[in-house]
Amino acid sequence: MAVDVGALQLGMLCVAALAAGLVDAIAGGGGLITLPALLAVGLPPHLALGTNKGQSVFGSFAALARFSRAGLVDGKLARVTFPFGLGGAFAGAGLVLLVKPEVLKPLVLVLLIAVAVFLAFRKPTAPAERAEPSPRPRAQAIGALIALVVGTYDGFFGPGTGTFLIVGFSSLLGHGLARASADAKVVNFASNLASVSLFALKGVVLWKVALPMAAAQFTGAWLGAHLAVKGGDRLVRKVVLAVVLALALKLGRDLVMG
Repeated sequence: MAVDVGALQLGMLCVAALAAGLVDAIAGGGGLITLPALLAVGLPPHLALGTNKGQSVFGSFAALARFSRAGLVDGKLARVTFPFGLGGAFAGAGLVLLVKPEVLKPLVLVLLIAVAVFLAFRKPTAPAERAEPSPRPRAQAIGALIALVVGTYDGFFGPGTGTFLIVGFSSLLGHGLARASADAKVVNFASNLASVSLFALKGVVLWKVALPMAAAQFTGAWLGAHLAVKGGDRLVRKVVLAVVLALALKLGRDLVMG
């Protein structure tokens, strides 16, 4: 099926990708901006999903690079979380063939409300601490479990992946929200890489749209990660809460509308 996207529409998609990259680098949820935008210009759902992953993988890479440059990414922990996130995403994509993702919507809505309560009562720490050089084996095991579970969820369903990762690393490993954002980007990049590989193999990535959006997403993500590093936990908490609210409203509307 041929899809014609005009220059004006492509420009609007790039603006959406820039904004999505900025938000996603801080708190996750960039797909809330780009996926509806891709659908709005007339892409069928399968092409919209594939193209969205085709451009978002560049944003997660840019954010990861910026967080790493700031010293917030622990290489030893990342060596565990990256492969588990990658494997989880492949497994989740396979589960789509067995179970309808829509069955998760009520559960995810409840989890998002729990996330909002957790963040509302969590005391922020102002500075973004640097990553510890050597996480304990227990911390590595917990990180691997978080990456596997949320990576599988991302491959299977997706909404709120970055937010769930941030809360998981923050609550289970005790990391500040700014560092948890950095931890999340390792897994985010892995799951996006797995997803875009599968979509590309199926030929459902519209690269003439994905690549210009990728450049904008990359720029927005770099800026967003920079703001997260400078703004610390206070900024991350505010943006995560906003993303959680937007996700909850969207899922709630989907449930009501059937």
